[in-house]
Amino acid sequence: MKLFKANKLPLASVPSYGKIWNLSYPIILSLLAQNLIALIDTAFLGRVGEIELGASAIGALFYYSIFMLGFGFGTGAQILMARRNGEGNYRQVGRIFDHTMYIFVVMSVVLIALIWFLAPLFLGAFITSRAIYEASISYLDYRVWGILFAFTNVAFRAYLVGTTRTGLLGISAAIMAVANISLDYVLIFGHFGFPEMGIAGAALASVISEGIAALFFIVVTLSSKVSRKYHVFRLPRFDFAIIRSTWNLSVFIMLQNFVSIAAWFLFFMVIERLGERPLAVSNIIRSLYMLLMIHIWSFSTSVNTLVSNAIGEGHQDAVIPIIRKVNKMGMVISFVVIGLALLIPDLLIRIYTDDPTLIAEARPVLLVVIGAIVPLSISINWFSGVSGTANTRSALAIEAATISIYLIYVTALTYFHASLPVIWTSEYVYFAIIGISSWYYLKYGNWQNKVI
Repeated sequence: MKLFKANKLPLASVPSYGKIWNLSYPIILSLLAQNLIALIDTAFLGRVGEIELGASAIGALFYYSIFMLGFGFGTGAQILMARRNGEGNYRQVGRIFDHTMYIFVVMSVVLIALIWFLAPLFLGAFITSRAIYEASISYLDYRVWGILFAFTNVAFRAYLVGTTRTGLLGISAAIMAVANISLDYVLIFGHFGFPEMGIAGAALASVISEGIAALFFIVVTLSSKVSRKYHVFRLPRFDFAIIRSTWNLSVFIMLQNFVSIAAWFLFFMVIERLGERPLAVSNIIRSLYMLLMIHIWSFSTSVNTLVSNAIGEGHQDAVIPIIRKVNKMGMVISFVVIGLALLIPDLLIRIYTDDPTLIAEARPVLLVVIGAIVPLSISINWFSGVSGTANTRSALAIEAATISIYLIYVTALTYFHASLPVIWTSEYVYFAIIGISSWYYLKYGNWQNKVI
């Protein structure tokens, strides 16, 4: 299928580098603050012990596997709000936001109950170390109560990104980071008269800081004149048509996000069977990897919104040029990140531990994942472009096929007793398959006339 029209693209349909950066950098700051929280959590727990360091990875990944169901619904709402914003239908943006909040309240109650009752059974069936199991459950017992706050923040993120007003994201994330780091110091180690809670303190700190961020969003939105333009928080009568359209778009994103994070969880379950030391090393690498990829996730979020807005404005021809433009920006920043990481690999690892043997074992794994940063930045943007077209069923199919091959690869390497750095080459398998598949779909697939 021929993608481009013979006539020249309208200049306004492909945003400038400046516009892309203005949309992306607040998201980068937001994710930087959020990853700083994860980094500090991991660094503090690394000082508590290897058991807590490994268990926090399992507990957090189990939590986020469930949380991603709500995050997927929020991404679907974001795509819808971006499309309506591109169409100039501002009132409908607010109605979609309010109905997203309705769903999140119900979803929070259901998921809290599921995690509370099913986590012990599920983790008990997979985890071989009793100490790791008990620490993971201790983490989840507190962490589960933050789901409603987390979903509230997801709804606001969807609204702000969907309307290309991302400035507040960096402010809220900074507030959350300061609160979380302060509470980590107090609750993990028991300073200033508080009990020494260890891994449970890290979980409680995350819950409280997410609640503070949610309160910030609510207060700022209620006092904002811009939000009146979008009719946010008008609490309209429940409209099943809005829920149905959001659900039809979101359900595949929800499943896709669940599959993606569940794959991480299963990856760590495989690593846990290798021992507590490989699990601790892998958690350090996971935290650093997410930190080094902040710009990648930020640009991919921008791609999602820019593509949806462009289609809403009737500029389907601009989709691939937008992604290519964002890829160029992402590659430049990726090379800078790689250069810095290669200069100070040991210093990065020392954020989490002073154990020389742990540092020595983590170093080659870090070098493996550093090499994946540039190609991953390209692949993820193509994949976000698929989601941005609202063809979420196709995005799910691509993700599921990629994850299946990824897990087969990891399992095979483990079966043949491969080293930890070799097992982590699975990241190359992931980005290669998902990037090529997404590019092919956008180049030759039938996505231009999708109506939402």
